[in-house]
Order: sequence, then structure tokens, then C-alpha cells
Amino acid sequence: MDKRLRSILFSLIGVLVFFLLIVWIGGLINPNLQLDETGVLRFVFVGIGLLIVFIIYALTRQSPVWEVGTREVVYMAIGAALYAVLSFLFNGTVFAVPSVSQVALRPAIAIPMFFGYAFGPVVGFFSGAVGNMFGDALTGFGLSPQWSIGNGLVGFVAGLVHLFKDKKRSVDAVLIVSALLAALATVIFFVNRNVPNMMFFDPEAGIFGDATISLFAGLSAVVGFVLVLLVRFLFGQNLDVVAAVTWSLLGNFLGIGFAAISDIWINGYPPAVAIVGEFLPAAGPNAIFAAILVPLLVVAFASVQRQTGR
Repeated sequence: MDKRLRSILFSLIGVLVFFLLIVWIGGLINPNLQLDETGVLRFVFVGIGLLIVFIIYALTRQSPVWEVGTREVVYMAIGAALYAVLSFLFNGTVFAVPSVSQVALRPAIAIPMFFGYAFGPVVGFFSGAVGNMFGDALTGFGLSPQWSIGNGLVGFVAGLVHLFKDKKRSVDAVLIVSALLAALATVIFFVNRNVPNMMFFDPEAGIFGDATISLFAGLSAVVGFVLVLLVRFLFGQNLDVVAAVTWSLLGNFLGIGFAAISDIWINGYPPAVAIVGEFLPAAGPNAIFAAILVPLLVVAFASVQRQTGR
């Protein structure tokens, strides 16, 4: 078996095994972490997410971006650990966002975004998926493996920028796709603005209420896109910052979109509720954090590289 193929398979299988261990061990420790009758379906979407990653690898396997050695394994561990701890810190009800599920403000999303861009799509995927799953286990509210895969896809897509020789052209294409996705989600919000989404208003007690998300939450994807566009022009001469932020934005829309859409089948949500009640409250703030925090991480990392000569 080709060394690169073996590394990719081991990485993906490692994610799956880790998920199964968290579900098994977590369920023994905390009843809240036990999966209900939807557990099998959740892992079906985990499998779909892993398959998406493998297909993209298979189509571009000649690229050096898929090299996974000791260095990348170390970054996987660091990224996953950082994301787990920071996710745990921000998963509390203090930072809860009105939504149809337990969505919290997640500035830590910048971790898989940055690790994906800086160290490759496999590192980004592992950091986001394993870090989110472990962070949820630490929080103790419950486990949503398909959402952890969605977080992994955020970091994975951020790292796909390295498949393209012309980063500037890829940035322009990504901005167009992201603009269309943000606009589509916002249109769905306005069309379904008066639909009660059974939002959590007391997540700790598991209490729902008939409410709609705020106007700002409904516009948050567009706000995030505008901020990323602003970064595009403010850092026009720093292609690393621009590429990292724009690809992170696309990864956020696609990864969180994957997770939210999966709940159409898993939780039985109507498509409008999945988009308005889950996607926008999660992806919108993530986009804003991407525009603010990812440039800081990229600039700091570049400074460290210059100082160390690496």
C-alpha cells in the first residue's frame, strides 16, 4: 500500500475509533453522553463525512498536501487538544446562542481553521473533528458526532487552498462561492423569518420556547462575509492572511452546513429550521470569528517562523 494512502487511511480510521471510544467511555461515565436511537444514523453521517475527505484525497492524491508524517501527527495532537479545551471553555450556557440546538459562540473555531491552513487539510480535519468531539465530552451536555465531523470539515476545507498553485485566483473563486452561500442562507431566513424554531432559551434545563432568531443572527452570515471581504482588501499584500481567512470562511459554510443539513434526517427538522435554526446561529458567528482571529494567528505564526528561521 502506498505510504501516503496508508497515512490518510490511518488518520481517518483514527478519527472514527476515537469517536467510538468517546461514545463508549463517555456513556459509561455520564448518562448525558449516551446516544439515543439516532446514534446509528449519526454515525452514518460520520461515515459520509469521512468518505468525502477520502474522495477529495483520491482525486488529488498526487499533491504533496497529503503528506502525513511525524510532524503532522504532532500538529494533529496539538490542534485537537487546543480545540477541545477552548471549546469546553466556551460551550457553557453563558455563551449560548438562541438556536434550535445547543449552539454556543465558538471563537475557538479559529483553531481548526488555522491548523488546516498552516499544516494541511488532514491536520485541520483531525483537529476540528477530534477536538470538537472531546470538547463536547468534557462539557457533558451530549454528543453529536456528525457535528464534530462538520467541525473537522471546516479545518479540512481551509487546508485545501494548498491544492491550488494560484492562491490569488482561488481566493477570488472562494469569495464568489461563499457570497452565494451566505446570500442563500439569508434569503431562507427572510422567507421563513416568522416560523417558530423551538429555540433553546434554557439549555442547561433543556427548555425550549417558540421563538425566532434575531435579525442580527439572521444576517450574521452576511456580516461575516463582509468582514472577510474587508480583510481581503486590508491585507491585500499579505496573500497568506487573505487565503487563510477566505478558505476558512468557505470551510465554515460547508462544514457547518453539512452538520445542520444532517439534522434534517437525524432530528427530523424541516430544511428551513435546519438552516435558520442551526446553520445561521452557528456559521454566522463562526464567520465573524474567522475574519477577526484567523489573521491574528497567521501573522503571529509568520512572525515565529521568521524568528526561528523555519
